[in-house]
Amino acid sequence: MRFPAINPAANKSVRTQVFWRSRYVPGLAVMGAIASYFLLTGHLAHTLGALPYLLLAACPLMHLFMHHGHGGHGSMPQAGKDIAAGASPPSQSTP
Repeated sequence: MRFPAINPAANKSVRTQVFWRSRYVPGLAVMGAIASYFLLTGHLAHTLGALPYLLLAACPLMHLFMHHGHGGHGSMPQAGKDIAAGASPPSQSTP
């Protein structure tokens, strides 16, 4: 007896689409908004007290994630390094 091949990627995408179009999503969104409101109003002093530290922590994190680690500082081609260093690009002579 042969069983049909199962494609988990196709099955997962169908489940994801069905969930986001279900009737539960608006209810969960409203409940999440209400919980967020009460959490922020109840702990506003703690949230505002941590804000300067969050901003300081955001600087290195943004540098790390937005520059993708700089690629090890070796991803620029040689001609690009010369141009970036201020040297003029090589000119091509016409015969």
